Amino acid sequence: MKKTLLSLILISTLFAIKAQTTVIDSIYVGGQYRSYRLYVPAIYNGTTARPLILNLHGYTSNASQQQLYSNFMPIADTANFLMVFPNGTYSSGQRFWNAGLSSALVNDIAFLSALIDSLDLTYNINLNRVYSTGMSNGGFMSHTLACELSNRITAIASVTGSIFTTQYGPNCHPMRPVPVMQIHGTNDATVPYLGNMSQNMMPIDSVVKYWVTKNNCNATPTFSNVPNTSLTDGCTAEHYKYSGGTGGSAVELYKIINGGHTWPGFPFGGVGTNLDINASKEIWRFFNKYTLPMLTSIDENKALANSINLYPNPVNTTLQFNLENETSVSIEVTDVLGKVVLSETTQTNSISVENLTTGIYFLTVKTQSGAVAKVKFIKD
Repeated sequence: MKKTLLSLILISTLFAIKAQTTVIDSIYVGGQYRSYRLYVPAIYNGTTARPLILNLHGYTSNASQQQLYSNFMPIADTANFLMVFPNGTYSSGQRFWNAGLSSALVNDIAFLSALIDSLDLTYNINLNRVYSTGMSNGGFMSHTLACELSNRITAIASVTGSIFTTQYGPNCHPMRPVPVMQIHGTNDATVPYLGNMSQNMMPIDSVVKYWVTKNNCNATPTFSNVPNTSLTDGCTAEHYKYSGGTGGSAVELYKIINGGHTWPGFPFGGVGTNLDINASKEIWRFFNKYTLPMLTSIDENKALANSINLYPNPVNTTLQFNLENETSVSIEVTDVLGKVVLSETTQTNSISVENLTTGIYFLTVKTQSGAVAKVKFIKD
């Protein structure tokens, strides 16, 4: 009986270990070894490509703490996705992510892109379903990936993170709509909900509006109060969903009223850690809706044409045209007979038409990505 009981305990232990497999490894990139922890669920067998989630720690934290804090493992065990917890590099003795801070610092975009490639060599990863989430500085970095690595990161979720104002506008270059979930407490003293201009942190409502506009979502959200199932956490939750975006994209906000700089659902966070929602479950629910093909199957030429704003039109001397996220474009002006009367590459978003005769013309714009659009203007 004792031998049988011991055997059962050993078998149970082996299954428990298998159910919580964490691979600790590193890759060499940017002149240094970069470490990470990879969680592989027990039901993963490599026969079908599975999603991958990047889970990025906050400033002063690390991969091990983020793995425990966010506790995605039970969700991964059921949904069968892989989750990697990379480590940032050190600045002033603390780990951090270079989330749009300075190009002179470490290139974390290159590291995370190389990490995806490295993991794909060993595991069967669905590269159309790679997502990023993170806490605080890791949330900032997830927004940075949405701006600069949208060809690889399908959707992002930021918990208590924001965007630096230096990234706002022309320094954010998503190649297509990026679904975004933001989870943030109104009493967050580290990354204030209302922003911190002295540290260039955007207000959270501005962050949400920024992505709503980028993704062409409905400006008016659907709203719901999350049921207040925990009466001891000192906070409640509101849910805002901006749907109808290009490619089916959406932006969601969980606004934690009186919530602090914490991960909702973490059971030992104390007052200010919302327990009405489990942030990890909500993030996976959000991610699970999106794949890259559904977000990139849009007519880039049509999108480009819709984004061009010519002024003044009619024009006398200088024609201005606004093209968001484009630093250099090739332009060609043709008359109504199709004759090319002007051709150049410009970085100024303006051309001189002073020497053209009065009449109707067509401005053809070609971006570096190959998108082409033609827009009519009148020379007076």
